[in-house]
Amino acid sequence: MSGYIKDTKWEKSKMPAHQSRSRTRDRGNVLNRPEFMSLNQPLRTSNAEVRGSTRRPGQMKHQPSQQPEYTQESTESGKDRRESLKLPEEDCMQLNPSFKGIAMNSLLAIDICLSKRLGVCAYTSSPWGSVRSMVTLLALTGHGITWICGTLLCLTRSNTLAGQEVLVNLLLALILDVMTVAGVQKLVKRKGPWEMSPGFLDYVAMDVYSFPAAHASRAAMVAKFLLSHLVLAVPLRILLVLWAFLVGMSRVMLGRHHLTDMACGFALGFLHYSLVEMVWLSSSACQTLISIGTLSWSPFY
Repeated sequence: MSGYIKDTKWEKSKMPAHQSRSRTRDRGNVLNRPEFMSLNQPLRTSNAEVRGSTRRPGQMKHQPSQQPEYTQESTESGKDRRESLKLPEEDCMQLNPSFKGIAMNSLLAIDICLSKRLGVCAYTSSPWGSVRSMVTLLALTGHGITWICGTLLCLTRSNTLAGQEVLVNLLLALILDVMTVAGVQKLVKRKGPWEMSPGFLDYVAMDVYSFPAAHASRAAMVAKFLLSHLVLAVPLRILLVLWAFLVGMSRVMLGRHHLTDMACGFALGFLHYSLVEMVWLSSSACQTLISIGTLSWSPFY
């Protein structure tokens, strides 16, 4: 036993100094342990790379001719993929909206919120659902069909030239109002706050969409027209103005229009009145139109 120990000591003394230092370094290296040996292994290449690296030289000669087609197809497929991943513009969030856009969106949000709160007669189950029929009747007094039929009836009963002149111009103003509002509504196509389906009379008068409010436009135009061409007492004038405002509000309470629709309708009604005053038809022109309408007009008369 003592001889064996002596032999090992002799062998160690014969071992070079750099080998002993390397063994000591390996013993202190933690990564040389069996459980960490996989960390020291080089990354394995995929089968496709191995097959590509073991190609023959003859195959490598044909590679440059096929490479442009592959790169072109890959770029096209990449472009198609990026285009398919693009979101629509309306779904993209604007990171830097302008002050004008923020103000408009805020006003529209306030308009929708207030209009829904004021739609207290939209349904029978609404807070004011019990008076919905009365509000509907009030709105009917500002309907285009009601005023056109009423004006035609008064025109057939009128016997004075002055009365017929006023009624013919009022009829033209009503037709202008109906056609203009219908055209603007068809262009804007804004739905009401409760998105209710229009009724039969609304389809007849082409009052299908929300902006602008046709009843408010007609009520404002008629009220201004009657105040200008009829001699009325002060209480009647106040009642006429109040009627125009209530007609516009009735459509908001029924959930058909927003507040901005009603305001723009009032402005459009005043514009129609101004246009009619600018192109006011004289008494002789009105008599000619009446003769044509009653099929009693003769060009040689």
